[in-house]
Amino acid sequence: MTAEPVPHWPGRMIGSVYVRSTGEGPREQAVFVHGLAGSATNWTDLMDELKDTVTGHAIDLPGAGFSPAPSDGDYTVAGHARAVAGLMEQTGPAHLFGNSLGGAIAVRVAATRPDLVRSLTLVSPALPDLLPRYGPVRVAAAAIPVLGEWVASRLSLVPAEQRINASMSMVWANTGSVHPVRLRDAIDELRRRDDLPYAGEAMIGSARGIVAEYFRRGEENLWRQAAKVKAPTLIVHGRHDRLVRPAMAAKAYRTFPQVRLVLLPTAGHVAMMEMPQVVAAEARRLIGETRLGNAPLAS
Repeated sequence: MTAEPVPHWPGRMIGSVYVRSTGEGPREQAVFVHGLAGSATNWTDLMDELKDTVTGHAIDLPGAGFSPAPSDGDYTVAGHARAVAGLMEQTGPAHLFGNSLGGAIAVRVAATRPDLVRSLTLVSPALPDLLPRYGPVRVAAAAIPVLGEWVASRLSLVPAEQRINASMSMVWANTGSVHPVRLRDAIDELRRRDDLPYAGEAMIGSARGIVAEYFRRGEENLWRQAAKVKAPTLIVHGRHDRLVRPAMAAKAYRTFPQVRLVLLPTAGHVAMMEMPQVVAAEARRLIGETRLGNAPLAS
């Protein structure tokens, strides 16, 4: 019988966002950024694997998880990046992790605030792709004015169990490996968010934010930002990713100045949830190669 997964880490408000932390631990710090429709709990298992290496802090992005809606209503990648940088100003320089949308946000933070980022680990980062898969096309449709709001209102009528099963079928390579406790957690969390007045706005706003990045030109284009990243970078892709093409790893290899690529043959879009031990081993190797002097999280 599969062992019970570890409980989700306790959280608290730090500034304007909710953060789950592993508690007192190593002096070296790590910050974890989830993707669209995700939350800090997406990192629970990876944080457990790394708790003897780093003290981890997983953020609920503004409007996600237990974080309130941003006071300025800014759900752009730049707005989310400011929230992440604000947390890192409290933790001190840290290892930065990002998945999907969180990967795009992490790239922006690493490019614009190199003083805060010791290393960068990206799991299926949502960087602009001229040949997006079916999932991103659906996100783009949901981001269209009026249509997005209509889609959100219709989805709210679908039972939480059905929505979670559909979501996991999209992001996991094998939904049969999802532990029943994690499935129940996700359903309970979605039901809680259904009662929040800003939940739909946060989802649509964040979707529009990442879609806008696919069409951004100039120095703020995410690929140009990636080329400016000074921190050693690890990029993890799952071969069965239905949202981000693993072929984008080749472009990443040509773009990031210091990068190592890992392609996991049996993972999907959320490798840190599907095989946290494997991702942790690769991240631990990167961390071990990086000289650190991180400040403790301010109380």
